[in-house]
Amino acid sequence: MRSMPYIVGFFGAAVASVGLYLMSYQYFLSEEHSKVQGRLSLYQSSVKAELERFSHLTYVLSKDPFVIGTAEGDGTGTLNRRLEDFAAQAGLDAIYLMDKNGITISASNYRDVGSFVGQNYAFRPYFQNALSGEQGQFYAIGATTGLPGYFIANVVLDDAAAPTGVIAIKIDFSGLQESWRNSGEQVLLANEDGVVLLSSDPDWQYRVLNPLSDQQQERIRQARQFTGHKLDPLDWIELPGNQARISGAKRLHLAATDLPHGWSLHYFASDDRAVARSWLVTALFVLLAGVAFIFLQIQRTRRVGAALARSEQEEAQLRQANERLAIEIDDRKTAERRLKRTQGELERASRLAALGQLSASVTHELGQPIAAMRNHLVAAEIGTSGQASLAQKVGSLVDRMEGITRQLRFFARSENEPFDNVDLCNSVRAALALVDPNIEQAKVEVSLDVPANPVLIRGIALRVEQVITNLLRNAMDATDETSAPEIRIAVTVSEDQATLEIQDNGHGLGEATLAELQEPFVTTRESGRGMGLGLAISASIVKDHDGTMTARNRSGGGTVFCVTFPIASRPEEANE
Repeated sequence: MRSMPYIVGFFGAAVASVGLYLMSYQYFLSEEHSKVQGRLSLYQSSVKAELERFSHLTYVLSKDPFVIGTAEGDGTGTLNRRLEDFAAQAGLDAIYLMDKNGITISASNYRDVGSFVGQNYAFRPYFQNALSGEQGQFYAIGATTGLPGYFIANVVLDDAAAPTGVIAIKIDFSGLQESWRNSGEQVLLANEDGVVLLSSDPDWQYRVLNPLSDQQQERIRQARQFTGHKLDPLDWIELPGNQARISGAKRLHLAATDLPHGWSLHYFASDDRAVARSWLVTALFVLLAGVAFIFLQIQRTRRVGAALARSEQEEAQLRQANERLAIEIDDRKTAERRLKRTQGELERASRLAALGQLSASVTHELGQPIAAMRNHLVAAEIGTSGQASLAQKVGSLVDRMEGITRQLRFFARSENEPFDNVDLCNSVRAALALVDPNIEQAKVEVSLDVPANPVLIRGIALRVEQVITNLLRNAMDATDETSAPEIRIAVTVSEDQATLEIQDNGHGLGEATLAELQEPFVTTRESGRGMGLGLAISASIVKDHDGTMTARNRSGGGTVFCVTFPIASRPEEANE
């Protein structure tokens, strides 16, 4: 059971660590998404720039007089050289002019072995769109060179606005693709059919994001768009939360679909940075938790050591108290013998008067038991059959008489007893020791709250203990009919006085006041259980010690007795 808090703490820390890791991972993952979004926007801008950079050139060339003249039948020599110069200056792969049947009549690469001159490109969608009056735009693998490129075309019109040919340019995107591969990032560009046109990974190029339908395959075949490539599906799958698994690796995935021609740009990034930062935060938390645990253990060890030291000190004080108690017991026995010898000597006139009242009460209280005993003895003389019951009745009457006279032993103090420093805490413990058999017999729960250091007052230790003993006996008598009797004892110290407070959960004071209860022979108990001298004697002793005693009903039921004594003067104060 002692290890249970550590087990619970360990599992609590483990759950907190897992929760912290997941929360920090989501936070850092969102940061990575923001960075990925920024990189995707950059790539998107570069693709759009490449697509739009020369989109106007074919329109301008379609208005060139040399292009129009060559389309109408002029010689190609001059136009070939002009197109060759334009292509070199603009960095284009090729510029070429086709007649309205799709046959190339002039091209910038007219000098090359694989020249476009004489080739028929009427099957290309960009030629067909341009001839119908629209600007043709198409990405495909070159039918002549076998090299991929982006084709843009515009129709060439004569003076009567009739089509005489088509001027087209071919843009090489290999430089853009090479920059992607050199960046070390994972990005791909797919067309409207999901075919990967450009990719930072060579294995992804000319694969499809989703399987092609028969109609799509037939259209691609007729346009000879990707001749020589099977267009196998790409090994990838989209996952929830802007993630995807591609080539067997899980990656962050964002896509831009607002490109021309229905193209889409896909960017993939690793979450390793988010994972590493999350582990770092979790490790820091675990480290701090470990440091806090070690600190708490050190503090706990210090508290245990201090408690052990206090326990040893209290044990030493208890031994001293036991020694003092033995001496005090001997003194008390001597005092009791002296009390019997000096019973008639009372200290004050009030006690002489109380003694007179005591004599009257004893005469009254003992009259009835003695008369009863006399009657039983007369009956015993008449017949012998009641001897057994006679012994029981006489014994109960004797007990009653002893109860009536029990308080008389507290009723004397000699004037020659000097005052000395008395530890109020030790007096409380001594009084508890005296009534301990009664406490155990009545099964009273006692709680004690006293300072660890001595609380010194000026007085006579036996008299102070007499007051505490009387109050404790009164508290036990008050809780006779309580199902769970309880007594609370507390000693507190202020600047100039010490306070003893005794609480019980008994029947309380009722309508009686402390002044009434302090009168000799006034008691709330039934006849035969006391003479009502305890509080009177205690009040007299407290007064002799320059103290005060008060009593009140407890809010939750019961009584609270409060006794105050002046604090003993310090040695340096006494010398002043």
